[in-house]
This record gives sequence, structure tokens and C-alpha cells, in this order.
Amino acid sequence: MGQGGEPRRAQAYDGELGAAVARAQDGDEAAFAVAYRLVQPGLLGYLRGLVGDDAEDVASDAWLEIARDLGRFRGDGAGFRGWTATIARHRALDHLRRQRVRPRPSALEQDVLELPGPHTTHDQAMESLSTEHALSLVRELPRDQAEAVLLRVVVGLDGPAAARVLGKRPGAVRTAAYRGLKRLARRLGVEDSASGGVTDDGPRTLGESK
Repeated sequence: MGQGGEPRRAQAYDGELGAAVARAQDGDEAAFAVAYRLVQPGLLGYLRGLVGDDAEDVASDAWLEIARDLGRFRGDGAGFRGWTATIARHRALDHLRRQRVRPRPSALEQDVLELPGPHTTHDQAMESLSTEHALSLVRELPRDQAEAVLLRVVVGLDGPAAARVLGKRPGAVRTAAYRGLKRLARRLGVEDSASGGVTDDGPRTLGESK
């Protein structure tokens, strides 16, 4: 699934995406298809990290809602990615509740990011996130860290946008993403020596609800 796997890549399409959304809001069905093509890979990767094999079904539900409420959206391409991620997240949480799958202890309470280096460790972890194996490892992270990494890396949101999706403070999101990537890098075999001496000075109660 590696499409849309890096923020810079997703952001490169924001101009095209914004234009397509504007045309779609005027009733251009072909433009809506363009918006879908640009957003769906990252959105599906995010949902795979939340609900696993049920991601396709949850994504379908999300797109029905996106299409229904498109006229209410106001914003640019980056805003549209954040808006669709918020809708997809709500549908995923509904799905988890229906399936009686309880989130992990820190579930959905802390959040996502604005990565403070290290670029070497970060870039290597990001490249590995294009694999299904890496997505399965992300699902094993505490939920706050998993969502931080998924929104930042797979959906391609910047820090403030990811924080808005989660309804949390950017600082909490930044720490969650940093810790999640650091843990993921270790699991993917990226040694701490690649971290360039970055220190983990975030709050020790990160996994707890605020």
C-alpha cells in the first residue's frame, strides 16, 4: 500500500486536490473521482491501522458520508484531507464499538504530532511503513502513538491538522508521534545509533488520558 506514505508526497498533491474538490462541489462527478483517487490510499492505510481487515468496509461508509456532506466542506486540499480523516476516524470508532473491540488503555486520548527529528531514524521508519508488515506493527503500538504515526505518515497531515483530527493539543500529539516512531524504528531494526542523540524528554504520563 505505500502510496501517500509521506507527508511531502501527499502535500504535493494538495493544489490538485483542492481544485478537484471545488469542482466536485459544483457537481462535477469526474472531479470527485479525482479527489477520491488522491485521498483514498492514505485514508485506507490509516483505517487499516485502526481496524485491520475491515478497513475497506469502513472506508466505504466514510466515503458515503463524505459525498453526502461535501457541500458543507470549506477549505483547501490539505483541509480536505484532514476533514476526510476525521470522518473516517469517527466511522472506525463506531465500527470498533459495534465489534465490542475495546481500545488499548490509552485509547484515542492523547495524540499526534510534529516530529522533532531524528531525520535518519524517521526516514528509515517511514520507508518501511509502506509494507503491510509495518502496518501490523503500528497496530501494536499504544493507540495514541499509532494514530499519531498513521495520521502524520500515511494520511500525510501536518502536526496541527493531525491534532485537530484527534481533538487534542499539538504538544501531546507531537510527543505521541515521536515515541511511536522511536518504538517503531526499534521494531523495524533501525538502531538507536541512527537517532542522532535525540533525547526522550516528553511527559512520562503520555499513555494516560488527560
